[in-house]
Amino acid sequence: MSGFNQSKMAGAEPGLMPEQRSAIPMAVPAVSRIPVMHDDPERATMVFHVRYTLSEYSGFMWEHAGYLIRRRRLGALRTYLMLLKTTGSAALHFAAAGRGKIDYEFTIDDHGIVRSCARGVTLISWDDVIRIRRYRRGYLMVLKRGTLPIPYRCLGDAERAGMERYAEMLKVAAQAGQA
Repeated sequence: MSGFNQSKMAGAEPGLMPEQRSAIPMAVPAVSRIPVMHDDPERATMVFHVRYTLSEYSGFMWEHAGYLIRRRRLGALRTYLMLLKTTGSAALHFAAAGRGKIDYEFTIDDHGIVRSCARGVTLISWDDVIRIRRYRRGYLMVLKRGTLPIPYRCLGDAERAGMERYAEMLKVAAQAGQA
């Protein structure tokens, strides 16, 4: 039985001293970093705020689902029906989760992405980002598990240039990984 986080171990005698514990050597993984292509190691951190609308979120999901479904070559009718189903379920989930009422703050730098809101903080390392896709409404970060839409309306010129730079870096890293 472990005595961790307990004031006294069950069955222990009051006069005995607790056993001394030594540190266990562990291999710590290297910090995940995106490959640096530019000679400016002190790039500015991008910070911006997002409050999604239902139509905007549905637009992202419609375009991304369309891309994924068309790759499967199901035919026009089946593709359209699957688009309706997937986008409709995403819109219902958006409304049920109350995401349209939440203000998100994004912080993006070479270490990863931090998304914070009243419900908590999400940390995403660059190892979890598969690709950054460009759609009509904005960027969509395709993660190992899910997606993260970033509307153009929330980004200034510097942030858009930064997103383009990160998209290019991910593309180069993916090509280097395949070689």
